[in-house]
Amino acid sequence: MVRSSDEALRAAGLRVTRPRVTVLDAVHALDHADTETIIGAVREQLPDVSHQAVYDCLRALSGAGLLRRIQPPGSVARYEARVGDNHHHLVCRSCGVIVDVDCAVGQAPCLDPSDARGFVVDEAEVVFHGLCPNCSTS
Repeated sequence: MVRSSDEALRAAGLRVTRPRVTVLDAVHALDHADTETIIGAVREQLPDVSHQAVYDCLRALSGAGLLRRIQPPGSVARYEARVGDNHHHLVCRSCGVIVDVDCAVGQAPCLDPSDARGFVVDEAEVVFHGLCPNCSTS
């Protein structure tokens, strides 16, 4: 069952505000979007929203587990709405497109370090780089 943004905010213990709802909706619509793209989408609904308000919303939503902030090497920070699993990403070296890929093996963490050095590992972050289908044929 898909929850509304209002319900998701309440369930996470956050106040429901128009900027938070609009930012959450924008990230759901624009998977792996950077901050500037999210700001542009939010301003279509809330023209007077400040950059800082969007940054604050992204921080609060990520902190509450409603969004995930990723930053593949060589890329600006991006946000996604797929949370609560240990999925990874494929990044095109040419056009920069980012797509989700499920865990390599089993449950989180789907990869184990050769020497955990006493850490209790609960998550593995893997970024695969290559060429997407469009770039590999051109």
